[in-house]
Order: sequence, then C-alpha cells, then structure tokens
Amino acid sequence: MLVRLVYVSRASEIYTPQTFEAILASSRKNNPSNGITGVLCTNGFIFLQMLEGGRKEVNETFCRIAKDSRHHDVQILHFEEITERKFASWSMGKVSFDRVNLAILLKHSAKAVLDPYSVSGGVSVALLEELMATANIAGKTD
Repeated sequence: MLVRLVYVSRASEIYTPQTFEAILASSRKNNPSNGITGVLCTNGFIFLQMLEGGRKEVNETFCRIAKDSRHHDVQILHFEEITERKFASWSMGKVSFDRVNLAILLKHSAKAVLDPYSVSGGVSVALLEELMATANIAGKTD
C-alpha cells in the first residue's frame, strides 16, 4: 500500500545551502533502498517535506525525521493512501527557493512566504505540485 505524508518543521538553527545539500545527499543515498520518494523545501528556517512510499517505510522514515534534533515543532500536515506517486522520479527533490516565483507562494497563502503552519495540508500539497509543474524542483533521478 502506497501512502503520502506531508510534514512541516522549524530548523533548530539557520541552515546554509551546504547543510541543506548534505541532508539531501543523505536522503538520496538512503531513500531508494526503502522505496521512498518525495520533495524537500526549505527557506533556511522552515522545512516542508512530502514523503511517498510504502506505509511502513514512510512511517519509519517520518519517525526517524521527527526525532532529529536539527529541527523541532514537527507537525504532520497531510497523510493519505494513494494509488500512484506524484514524485516517482525523485529520490528526494529539492525546491530552489532562489528560483521560485513569489506569485506561486502568494497563490497558496496569505503572504508570499513559505509558511505551511498557516495553511491546510491540502494547500501544502497543491503548492508542492505547482512547484513541480513549474520546474522549480531539482534533483530528479533519471
């Protein structure tokens, strides 16, 4: 059974692009063997991540993430059983916020900032889908 889980968290400290790349490298190394795909977004302060895969593997991955001291205020925004993945080609994609059109953020929230705490889980999923459709996600595996 496939599931999709979207969560948000706050960074314990400001993340540099190098730290973010190290997190992505680790995800891209470990996720394929667990059948996990998805996308990770950050503005350096807030993380928004979608995980897709088998129910057991997604739950285990999320539990490991939730215990990570590099962030706090971890909240599940959305969880559902799915028939297909939205991010099947990404072992873990990343959103390049330096390339995001602020109108996309404004379309999905009250302000043109990344703040998943202030919107519904469905809105966060829609934002991630639009970022994918507008090629603002890097890290596709071929």
